[in-house]
Amino acid sequence: MILDKLNFSKKKGSFVNRISVSPMCQYSAINGLPSDWHFRHLSNLIMSGAGLLMIESTAVTAKGKISKKDLCIESKKQKQEFKILVQHLKRVNNIPIGIQLSHSGRKGSSEIPWIKANTPLKKKEAWQTFSSSNLPKDAGWPKPKSMNINEIKNIIKKFKESIKNSLYANFDILELHMAHGYLLHQFLSPICNNRTDNYGGSKLNRFRLALEIAKSARKIWPKNKILGARITGNDHLNFGISTKEAVEFCLELEKIGFDYVCVSSGGIITKTNMKQKKFFRLDFAKEIKKKTNLKVGITGFTNDLKLADKYIKKNYFDNIFIGRPFLKNPFFLYDEKFLKKKGFKSAPSQYLRGY
Repeated sequence: MILDKLNFSKKKGSFVNRISVSPMCQYSAINGLPSDWHFRHLSNLIMSGAGLLMIESTAVTAKGKISKKDLCIESKKQKQEFKILVQHLKRVNNIPIGIQLSHSGRKGSSEIPWIKANTPLKKKEAWQTFSSSNLPKDAGWPKPKSMNINEIKNIIKKFKESIKNSLYANFDILELHMAHGYLLHQFLSPICNNRTDNYGGSKLNRFRLALEIAKSARKIWPKNKILGARITGNDHLNFGISTKEAVEFCLELEKIGFDYVCVSSGGIITKTNMKQKKFFRLDFAKEIKKKTNLKVGITGFTNDLKLADKYIKKNYFDNIFIGRPFLKNPFFLYDEKFLKKKGFKSAPSQYLRGY
């Protein structure tokens, strides 16, 4: 099952298997542009044997970056460089390539993780961050500015422009990042949204910004291209997003015409009640799969491929997103005994002598 095609429709096509390379930030961009590092790194990942390659979280505007070294697809130069990157990768291996668009909100203006993890930039380097409310991300972080209506309208505009830029760059798949404590999650979660206007308070008001951007995406992104979102299956906090609410949100995405969701969880603050183990988000994914007609992907310790195969057979979800194991070894799939027994394709011809 894990090696079966993941079919969407005749127009939209399919993935050759149910294994996807998860978007993973590299903090190596130059003025938002893909650098030599991205060309080298992603050329490895596109040869990994996975059925889908997702490009790392890419900001829709400069002040929506997590760090100064994030990718961004706001300007003409940026969209042109992304087009060159996609062309390069397609020449290496012609599999579907997706981009994940995001805005960091109050998690922005951060130091690069390997310099000092979970740390805001010093004042000289920092920029003003924005959020649903003026609640800081964690203790020791600056207060973000609570967005006014004009600022919200501008963010919607920035997403629209970046979606058009992603289309220009010839990405096959568009994914909106609505999880991990970034801006859209900051509006969705009652943990950090204490607004009293149309973008806060009730559940539908908290959904509003994400759904407005989702509707814009569906209008702009062609019907023959796949559209998805990374969503929060649970905040792992009292009074946060519950799985029931996550299902309700996914049903709204389905009505808009989304094709899939990738289920994540946590992240609205650094420390939650999340307990990590193999497939620890399974219950969230199962519930969304059962209650919607969306294709459902899952993240979080998903690289036990035998277990993944079992769960896909049971129709708990449709595909897995794997991240860090591909950083450790981009070609680990070719050594997986379970996949070999299932008839997984061999390594590229040029590398066969190594196996």
